[in-house]
Parts: sequence; structure tokens; C-alpha cells
Amino acid sequence: MNSDSPHAVVLGAGIAGLLAAIVLAEHFPRVTVLERDTFAGSEPRRGVPQARHLHGLMEGGRAVIETLCPGLTEEIVAAGAPTTEVLAGSRWYLSGLRAAPTETGLVTLLASRPLLEWGLRRRAAALPEVRFRESVAAHGLVAVAGRITGVLVSESGGHAQAVAADLVVDCTGRASRAPEWLRAVGAHVPEQDSVVIDLGYSSRTYRHRPEHLDGQLGVVVSTMAGRRGGGAIVVEGDRWHVTLGGMLGDHPPTDHEGFTAFAATLPVPDIHRIVTDAEPLSDPVPHRFRGSVRRYFERLPAYPEGFLVLGDSLCSFNPLYAQGMTVAAQQALTLRACLRAGVAELPGRFYSGAARHVDVAWRMSTGADLNHPGVVGRRTPRIRLLNSYIGRAHRAAHIDPIVARAFMRVANLVDPPETLLSPGTVARILWHGRGVRPEGSPLHSQ
Repeated sequence: MNSDSPHAVVLGAGIAGLLAAIVLAEHFPRVTVLERDTFAGSEPRRGVPQARHLHGLMEGGRAVIETLCPGLTEEIVAAGAPTTEVLAGSRWYLSGLRAAPTETGLVTLLASRPLLEWGLRRRAAALPEVRFRESVAAHGLVAVAGRITGVLVSESGGHAQAVAADLVVDCTGRASRAPEWLRAVGAHVPEQDSVVIDLGYSSRTYRHRPEHLDGQLGVVVSTMAGRRGGGAIVVEGDRWHVTLGGMLGDHPPTDHEGFTAFAATLPVPDIHRIVTDAEPLSDPVPHRFRGSVRRYFERLPAYPEGFLVLGDSLCSFNPLYAQGMTVAAQQALTLRACLRAGVAELPGRFYSGAARHVDVAWRMSTGADLNHPGVVGRRTPRIRLLNSYIGRAHRAAHIDPIVARAFMRVANLVDPPETLLSPGTVARILWHGRGVRPEGSPLHSQ
């Protein structure tokens, strides 16, 4: 590589960082990805504790990733990840009621987070423009006359040095220090919003057997009717990956007996059947997520050229709704479109385009969080009305396959939320969601 050629630096080699590197390689002859961890094949990285927990790649995200990396789904499947149809091949429980199994046209790629990262990292590493540097930590930005010209880094705990760059893209995640870095170089700092949910996870793997769940399905997702929920999917290695979660401090235990007992309290019995019948392959591991955070870069009065934030650095969502990887992929696609239109005023154009995707997911996830009485936040009349309507939609989806299909396509960030407000869908939701709960499918709260 010519050291004098334009250079882009990506901070972080997670999903967002890898997608950003792949996009940047189309426009920069040199792209360097700086990662504080070391890579361990398809094993979880030390700096990504949430990688040991259930990750759902929504169809909206899988489709975007396939656009950026044609054939990646096939490669991940060849590495052992199963696929299934979102509703016809899964058991989705919405507020304790199973959504009617029906064809949705949506694919679920059942890959663990480490396997998906491995596939994307292989794609990025195969590009001649991309170089990876491991065990490198970022400490700040370098600026000249209001433009970001590089990043301060240290390698393996050594002295900080500057890496020159024409563009720095921060994909370091929800713990991003971008606001303080910008403040340190005299740039504007974005407003920030948060919704505290005090979510706790506990996850473990089990050996999958064909007879589990009567040999029917390999995906079970139970959304929270009260404070507790969980999911179980069959991933590569013929393993059940089971995650239990609880909000507002109601966290699942990490011992065998406590984990199993917590599963028994979920609104539906399927996950408890799995953890009771299947052979454990690992001990339960915990993770805590304090709350969702959004940084409003699109509202800044001025942007320093040469610097962008992408992925969880821009907005981190409640992981219960599995939106993070999909929204990161949408942002990467937005970045590609902006770069193809030229680099002039890139930050403003990127943040404006990214905000359209972030807005949708943020309203969906925070609105759902505020449906829990213990979550602190302003409940506008609009939020209260929509949460009441979504509750009806959950009940209607149990009875009506057309509503179930429409709801899951919105939840997978494929169709816009307005789909659920079309006259025909509204009529079905209001009629079938009147509050009749089929016998054997009661709503529970913890």
C-alpha cells in the first residue's frame, strides 16, 4: 500500500466496524481496522462479553449484509449455521401468546455472534485495501484547524502515538468515548438520551437433540409479558443457545438450579423444557445492560470533517429487541450511498441518513420499554396509545396469520411501522385483539 494514498481508520472490529471497513474499501485505497482485542477464530472475543449471549440477526439486517457481502449467508451456513423461516419454522411468543405460524418470506440465520463476526472478518481481510491491527487501543483524536486528521493509539499498553487518517470511523460501541474526544479538540458534542432498564442476562449452551420440542422447531423466543423473557435457538455445532433475561433488577441466576428455576417462571413452558431435558455444555454466564443510549449527532450545529461514529457508538438499543446489528448494517449501507455521492460534507449527510433508520428502531424499542411501569421516562399520549395498540396486535397475531406476518415483518425491520396502520390491518387488529385470550395461553407477569 502507498502510505501517501488516502487512508481511512476504523476503530473496532465488531459487526459495525467490519461492515464499515468493507464499505470504506470501495473508496479508500488504504483501510486500517484497529482492534483492542486479539482474534480467536470463531470464539468470543474477550472485549465483547455480550458475544456469549443470544444474538438475533433480523431479516432486515441479513438482507443488507448480503447486499454488502454477496454470498455471506451461504458461507455462514456452510460453516454450520442453520436457517429457518421466521414464523413457520419458529415459535414466537408475543406477551405470552404464540404468534400464528405462517409464511412470512423472512429468513432467520441462526448463527452465533462470534461466527457471524468470523465470516465478516474473513470477507474484510480478503480485501487488498484492508489491514487489521490487533491489541491496539484508541485514546483520542488528532485535529488540525477543526478537521480530524488522525487518532491517538497505543499498542499492547505502550506509549500513545498518532495514526494519520483522512477519515476516522468510531465503531467502538456503546462505551464509545467520542463525546469526550470531540470536546478535547474543541468540537461540538452531541446531545444524549437514555432509557434505563437494568437488564440482566444469563446464558448457556446445551446439546441439541432431534426429539427436543417434539422434533418440531429450532427457535423459541418469548418476549416479556412482565419483567422476564428468554430465547433458545439452535446454532452451529448442533447446540441450543439459551438466554434468560430480566428487567429492572430481576436478573436470572448463574447456577444450574437457579437458571432452571428461572426458566420455569417464563410465560411459556418451551424454554424450561429445553433446559430440563437437554444436556448442558457450558455453565451459565451473566451479562448486564444498564440502558439504551442515543447520541444525536444529526443535531450538531457543525461537524468536524474527517470523523464519523457508526453502530452502537451512535445509538445502542435494548438487546431484547435484536435491533443493533440490523441498524448497524443499515448505517453501513447509508455510508456507502454517501461515499458514492462524494466526500464533501460527509458527516452531515451521513448522520441525516442514518437518523432515519435509528429513529424507527429507537421509537420501537424505547416505546416497548416504557410499557413497563418501572421504567423511568416520559409517556406521551402517543406512546400510551401505541403501546395499547401493540398489545392488541400481539393478541391478534395469535389468532390471525395475516396480522402475525405483518407484525413480524415490521419487527424484523423489513417493512415500516406504518404497515401496521393500514386500514385492513387496523381492522384485523382491533377485531381479533379485543382481549379474548385463548384457553391455555394466559398472559403472565413477574
